[in-house]
Amino acid sequence: MSDCIFCKIIKGEIPSKKVYEDDKVLAFNDISPEAPVHFLIIPKEHIESVNDISEKNSEIVAHIFRIINKIVKELGIDETGYRIVNNCGKDGGQTVNHMHFHVLGGRDLKWPPG
Repeated sequence: MSDCIFCKIIKGEIPSKKVYEDDKVLAFNDISPEAPVHFLIIPKEHIESVNDISEKNSEIVAHIFRIINKIVKELGIDETGYRIVNNCGKDGGQTVNHMHFHVLGGRDLKWPPG
């Protein structure tokens, strides 16, 4: 999708600080971090939201979570804990219509936030 900011990041048209990349996903640091560790992980295939997961593309979600597991171990937050957030739709707080997961850690993440 030509006007999608995440698609532009995938293509290298917009710079990002990459945390991980393979042929299926890209993980990069959030530009406005809410925690000492705050990265996003996105599929390279444009999928608007979790509402658009199907039999055809559902393996990407498992792959994303396998990669999150790998990254949090490398960053050393697997033992202390972290949060994975996915916002779905306008009322769910999704501001970029490309499925993505926020991973936050490195501090005590109280609930509810704030």
